[in-house]
Amino acid sequence: MRLQGKTAIVVGAGQTPGETIGNGRAMSLLFAREGAEVLCVDRRVERAEETASMIVAEGGKAAAFAADITKATDCEAMIEAAKARWPRIDILVNNAGIGGGGDGPAHRLTEDAFDRILAVNLKGTWLSTKAALPVMREQGGGSIVNISSLASIAGGNQVAYEVSKAAVNRLTTSTAQANAAKGVRCNAIAMGLMDTPMAVAGIASSTGQEQQAVRDARNARVPLGGKMGDAWDTAYAALFLASDESRFITGTVLFVDGGMSSRVG
Repeated sequence: MRLQGKTAIVVGAGQTPGETIGNGRAMSLLFAREGAEVLCVDRRVERAEETASMIVAEGGKAAAFAADITKATDCEAMIEAAKARWPRIDILVNNAGIGGGGDGPAHRLTEDAFDRILAVNLKGTWLSTKAALPVMREQGGGSIVNISSLASIAGGNQVAYEVSKAAVNRLTTSTAQANAAKGVRCNAIAMGLMDTPMAVAGIASSTGQEQQAVRDARNARVPLGGKMGDAWDTAYAALFLASDESRFITGTVLFVDGGMSSRVG
């Protein structure tokens, strides 16, 4: 019960349909199992409701909320909904993110894709953070966990996604510095290759490959055991950063990537 008595907002708590579990759903379930009450937020409320229902079925406490985090009014409404339920907001996880759909190297990336991906991955993370910070600062503490990516420091085939996640890293460190005196921590998780529906099913759909072929190719690129991580790896890292066990950690980007970021040259 590492989050006993704590409250958590998980943005992007639904998931893309697929064979495996997504990061947002895994984090929501794990947080609830560890004692937190969770507000499951997603643009598609039916997906958030499904996650919340899974938590309740396990005996946990959860509710769903619909929000488009690219809109400041939706982010503010999300925080107001949390304040109506709880006396404080202990944890905010910024997990919503998109890619694909016109992304690519700089010479092929479309302007529409650049604007759309940056609006969700960067602006949305900032807007939800901005909405939550006044509450956390006033109450004297809180933990913000941003979901970044190995793509923030590596790659060359999806410029918009890579730039958005690099910016999330800097947003994380800046937020940590600006709010440390108020007891508010902000850290990020940079995920490597993960076996999630958004990643594997999304790539398979966009490239016309079988999901297992995509999975095999991704597994072969991972140094640690020759196998991707999964959403539970993300969830356990988030649990640590959300809990009081990491009370002296802020402004950190934690790479959860099976050793991929340690490769040089």
